[in-house]
Amino acid sequence: MKRMLVFGGARSGKSGFAERIAQQWSESEKRVIYVATASASSDPEMQARIAHHQSQRPAHWTTVEQKLELGAIIEKYSQPDTVVLIDCLTVWLSNCLFAEATEFPEIGIITPPTTFTQQRQALLGALAHAKGDVILVSNEVGMGIVPMGAISRWFVDEAGRLNQAVATICEQAVWVAAGLPLYLKGQTC
Repeated sequence: MKRMLVFGGARSGKSGFAERIAQQWSESEKRVIYVATASASSDPEMQARIAHHQSQRPAHWTTVEQKLELGAIIEKYSQPDTVVLIDCLTVWLSNCLFAEATEFPEIGIITPPTTFTQQRQALLGALAHAKGDVILVSNEVGMGIVPMGAISRWFVDEAGRLNQAVATICEQAVWVAAGLPLYLKGQTC
């Protein structure tokens, strides 16, 4: 059983890299479950992104769409004969942080909603006890300037904390920039 975090900036090549790793890990007759955390809704730009990702994946992979309950997905699909590829944690984070209709104050401390707290705990617990291979894709959003708005800072902070927690559990953590992987934790494949 292997667990890998693949992270980097937007359009860094992290999804393509993660898909190549899933393909490598599945060459010994393992099936691949691709977990998509985004939904197209009525946003044409997001629809185009999703279509692009779909066109890159092998047709025999099983796609599961799950916006919130990643822990339950890992528990359900993570088996010794399966590679679970989750793309991506930062979209999932947005889904969880804004799942509950909440008014956010302009100034002040923002407390994570119950949905986020419960789902984060479930994700980390399921990942720690995964029975099969798991690859998680995430964005690194904390390398720029500190955002002006409280909600943006909150998101950046939570994304950084989530990436740290996932990296602690995973045997491998890979930073991808310009399509090139840099292994920060664990050995190359």
